[in-house]
Parts: sequence; C-alpha cells; structure tokens
Amino acid sequence: MAKGHKPVSGSRAYWPRKRAKSIYATFRSYPELEDALPLGFAGYKAGMTQLIVSGTGKFSEVVVPATVLECPPLVVCGIVLYKKSHDGLNTETVVWADNISKDLERKTKTPKKTETSKKLEEIEKKLDEFEDIRLLVHTQPRETGIGKKKPELFELELGSELKEKWEYAKQKLGGTISVKDVFKEGEYVDVKAVTQGKGFEGPVKRFGVKIRPRKHEKKRRHVGNLGPRNVARVLPGKIAMPGQHGFQTRTEYNKKILKIDTGELTPKGGWLNYGEVKGDYLIIHGSVPGPKKRLVMLRKGVRAPEPQPVEVKKVLLHSQQGV
Repeated sequence: MAKGHKPVSGSRAYWPRKRAKSIYATFRSYPELEDALPLGFAGYKAGMTQLIVSGTGKFSEVVVPATVLECPPLVVCGIVLYKKSHDGLNTETVVWADNISKDLERKTKTPKKTETSKKLEEIEKKLDEFEDIRLLVHTQPRETGIGKKKPELFELELGSELKEKWEYAKQKLGGTISVKDVFKEGEYVDVKAVTQGKGFEGPVKRFGVKIRPRKHEKKRRHVGNLGPRNVARVLPGKIAMPGQHGFQTRTEYNKKILKIDTGELTPKGGWLNYGEVKGDYLIIHGSVPGPKKRLVMLRKGVRAPEPQPVEVKKVLLHSQQGV
C-alpha cells in the first residue's frame, strides 16, 4: 500500500497570523431585519458542558456538547448617528444618556454635561440628514462571576428603517437590553471572539508539519526547505515558519441556540476558572472560540437556516473539579 504524503496540515487561510488588536472582537456587517431590534449581543464564556435533548428517529434522547455564555443585560449609554460621505459613513454626533455608569469611566472619558433632551430635540428636526443610527452599549461585568469591573464598550446595529431605528433608540437610551429581547431558542447565530493565545510556537505546533526523522541533519521540528533558489527570498505565507500562535480573531457561523434562561446554572464547585452563573445565560450547541472569561460577540446569522425548535430535557452539571 502506498505511503500517505502529508508534509503540511493546517489552514493557511489567515495571513499574517498576528495578535489581535483588541481582546474582544466587533462585527463589521449585520443581516437586514424588518423589525427595529438590535442585531447582536455579547456574553462571557463560562465553560462547556453537555445537554440531553430530544432526538429523532430511533433515538428519543441525544447527548450534545454545548457552551454556556453568561449574558448580563447591555446598558445603552448613547446613540451614534452617521452621515454619508464620499469615503463611506462618518460619525456625525453622539447623544449620551443622562445616567452614565461610573464604571464606564474606567474604559473611556465620559461627558460631564450631557444635555440629552436638548440634543434629542435638535436631531429630531433634521433626522432625514442622517444615514444610519446605532446604539452605543457597554457590558456589566460586575454581574458576572469573572471578578471584573471595567466594562467593554461597542456599537450595536439596528434593523428596520431610519425612523423606526430612531424611535427604538430613544426608547432604550439610558436603559438596558436583555438577551431575550434579541435572540430566541432554536435560532442560528454567528459567534466572533479572540482565540486562546499560545504565544510564539514552532511550525510543528503552529502548522502541523511532520517531525523529520532522527537521521536528518540539523533540525527535526522544522520544514525541510524554505523555497526555491529563485525568487531568492522566502515567500510570505507560503512556508510554515515559527511565530505567533493563537490570540487571533475568528468567526464561526450558524451556531444553534439551545436554551436561553435566567437563574443559577453552576456545577458543584463552580465553573472551572470562571466562578458562578447567576443571571441571564445562553447555551450554544458546540464550542465557540476563546478561553474562559473571554467576551464572545453574537450576531444574527447572515446565512442561517430557518430556526428549528429544540427540547432540552436536562443540563448536565457534574463537578468539573472532582468534588
């Protein structure tokens, strides 16, 4: 039987493999939606477990792997209005809420005088001049088990037309948005997060190249050749070389939401390297990028199939620490 030939295994689709600029990701695009609702949300990764769900065919019950995300309500601290220019959308103005959380000062500078009602009236008169309206929201890490105070700040796009977006934004300004307001059970979502960092790694770990036999000269955990004589340089992205591995932004599509609920969901001894989940949480089928405590961005699926109802019979909460 012929010997298999596998000199390199691993994706070269992302290049250059540099560290992410921010520890939490943001979506650049969102699907269109007729209702004036947020098109995304965010949650902290608590860990993975297993769920017993209703099966099909000869299996009445099926055990599936799942990821638990703790999703405290997002605080709407502002409204961002955009105008169209020759080089795309540009931020025209930001309307801040009157009741800005003190924790937000840990993240960014906040205005001392907001004059919210006055700004809302001025914008109302010239609303047709704007191209898009988005919500400026921040997380509430104090309500989670990660032991953190500094919130994350990002924008959320809204569905529907401009006037409906404006009415929804005015209504939510200074309030909160729950995960139940955005997603439903059985819906498919896209997840985006920064993967677990592994530092500087060699080509065997980074790209999966084969370890050379012991009789080869010089190095064993190394590629055999860096390329042809001409062009007389190492082509970037074509040769497996050592470098940064992990801590890179990745997106995974069509993750099914198995359960959305509120209350305590903690195994005996707590979630390993996380703590306890006591508030709103969301359970997603399968794994998501990132380590424990990492902020995971969620978006309504841009190419998602129709929602499929799922019946969760039990969430397995065995101890993760052997207690």
